[in-house]
Amino acid sequence: MRLLIVGTLKGQLTTATKIAMDNGASVTHAGGNEQAMAVLRGGKGADLLLVDVDLDIRALVMRLEAEHIHVPIVACGITSDARAAVAAIHAGAKEYIPLPPDPELIAAVLAAVANDSRDLIYRDEAMARIIKLAQQIAGSDASIMITGESGTGKEVLARYVHARSNRAKRPFISINCAAIPEHLLESELFGHEKGAFTGAVARRIGKFEEATGGTLLLDEISEMDVRLQSKLLRAIQERVIDRVGGTRPVPVDIRIIATSNRNLADAVREGTFREDLLFRLNVVNLKIPPLRDRPADILELAQHFAKKYAEANGLPVRSLSADARRVLTTNRWQGNVRELENTIHRAVLMTSDDEIGADAILTPDGDRLDLARTAPAVAHATLAAEQVTRALVGRTVADVERDLILETLKHCLGNRTHAANILGISIRTLRNKLNEYADGGIPITPPGSGDHRAFVPTV
Repeated sequence: MRLLIVGTLKGQLTTATKIAMDNGASVTHAGGNEQAMAVLRGGKGADLLLVDVDLDIRALVMRLEAEHIHVPIVACGITSDARAAVAAIHAGAKEYIPLPPDPELIAAVLAAVANDSRDLIYRDEAMARIIKLAQQIAGSDASIMITGESGTGKEVLARYVHARSNRAKRPFISINCAAIPEHLLESELFGHEKGAFTGAVARRIGKFEEATGGTLLLDEISEMDVRLQSKLLRAIQERVIDRVGGTRPVPVDIRIIATSNRNLADAVREGTFREDLLFRLNVVNLKIPPLRDRPADILELAQHFAKKYAEANGLPVRSLSADARRVLTTNRWQGNVRELENTIHRAVLMTSDDEIGADAILTPDGDRLDLARTAPAVAHATLAAEQVTRALVGRTVADVERDLILETLKHCLGNRTHAANILGISIRTLRNKLNEYADGGIPITPPGSGDHRAFVPTV
């Protein structure tokens, strides 16, 4: 991550810098607010500002907002100055760190405020195939399109690719095309010259120049206005950009990764996305399956989140009960990994027993997840049941049981334990049935060969 330290920190500047660098941060110094603004406008950028509490933090926050620069602030000051700490928080600082700086505290703040802890955890073979492809193309400069439903982990995968590329030691810059108003996105991407429009009080370097030498992630690119897409296409083709209000092209050297939760081929047909831009971006496509199609990942991720949030909240790490695992593996997870993470976070906080039970697996409204069913879900289940019933006419119970077991095993990619949990039978019963089918010459889905894998990208 990139840390900008603003002020002298009461003589603790060198110590704070060393602690931050020991925790993997690249550090830049600015003597005061004016110099800090110059650094941020000039393209060096920052993921976090560590600001001397004696500076005018409110004025700095207002200047950042006026120039649409989004970066969190952490204030620092002497331990006894509680009044200044409160004032800094009220002014817009996210946290307050007392001086002299504590190494563990700074490390925790860097991770929490800058969200610098991103684990890529998977076990399912469907995800393993995507990761293998990502590893194969990481070392190239080819543009990549990462697609998948919201919450599947598209940005995490983008950072994984960057961390394994030849650009890993250079910046990884992300911009959410859906979160920035259309009239500001061009300036955010390409920068602007002083006086280019009302509020352009100084030259501002955009994300393309900020990412030079590294990787630029265009998150949710499908939401970009079609008129801006033509300028983006030129930047990708010619590796030059034009700042808003600029008079000469500026060369850039970046790798582009884009993400979308929409079908861009449909967007092309609808006229909301340029086909030539899609061809430029979609050199390699990494399509992340939804969590419901990655059954082996559900419990692996759930256990990871249970440990993560127990440690974050100073609670004992608890295992998941058999009932809790059943609830988790049978849920559809429409919100994917993000929904699962929030669910496990709630469960960790709600549990007081020795293990996390089904009664702690709750919806945001506080209802048990396995008991909460919306009207559309009930209607869908009823329709599915009717279709299944019609399909059963004329077949024996043994045939139906066999097909159900084999289809469930196939859905679980051969994972016997997971299939038995879904079917509600013992693993011994399942194995006996499979042996019976195999003796009859029926092909059986072999067990998946994927082991637990956990990667922590260095960004």
